[in-house]
Amino acid sequence: MFTTIFYQPILNLLFFIYNLIPGHDIGVAVIVLTIFIKAVLWPLSAKAIKAQKAMQSLQPKLAALKQRYSKPEEKPELTKAMMELYKEEKINPLSSCLPLLIQLPFFWAIFRVFSDEFGGKASGLIYPFIFNPGALNAIAFGFLDFSKPNWVLAVLAGLSQFLQAKMMPKQTPAVKTQGSRDENMAAIMNKQMTYIFPALTIFICLSLPSGLAFYWFITTILTIVQQVMIFKKQPTSKIIEGEIIK
Repeated sequence: MFTTIFYQPILNLLFFIYNLIPGHDIGVAVIVLTIFIKAVLWPLSAKAIKAQKAMQSLQPKLAALKQRYSKPEEKPELTKAMMELYKEEKINPLSSCLPLLIQLPFFWAIFRVFSDEFGGKASGLIYPFIFNPGALNAIAFGFLDFSKPNWVLAVLAGLSQFLQAKMMPKQTPAVKTQGSRDENMAAIMNKQMTYIFPALTIFICLSLPSGLAFYWFITTILTIVQQVMIFKKQPTSKIIEGEIIK
């Protein structure tokens, strides 16, 4: 089912774009494919970005609740107060995760397609109406071999992910109290992840065909553009249920 619904359509779309582009440049084909997939998933990723921003804007109020119910025996009251706050603000704490989970099969399919094609594996799942050249030329832009790791593309992928993470707004507790310790710890962990994930991205991309690192880099750049558009559109708006409300 995964192959039929996700893997095969993306594989054939890559071959279709590759055949359509003059010169059959795999680098241009990957860019076009990435833009197309990003456009299809745009509503889901936009909802996730808005939800993340909404949750960040709610952190001071959550910190205040944790300050009010700071005693261990008050955890039930804290949980109830947090649920009431989410309900009052009409924010679903899972709304930033669900769109990303829905996108996971697409990401895994793209990973598999690129790994297979740039890894030199034969493709036997091409639709009859799609011309099958037998194998894709892995040389992009006349000099980049997408079938081999490339440290420059790996670093670019990591740096772009770092930039994307730094762009996300972050709220920290205004008052340093017993109730804000959890918030402080979360802020520290988020700051660490801002550096750890890009470093991990570079490490992973160094062991993969550079075509995957290139895709990673392009899709992250497109996500940055999407974030800029969302933040610029309503920088001071209140975000509710994935929709911007003035």
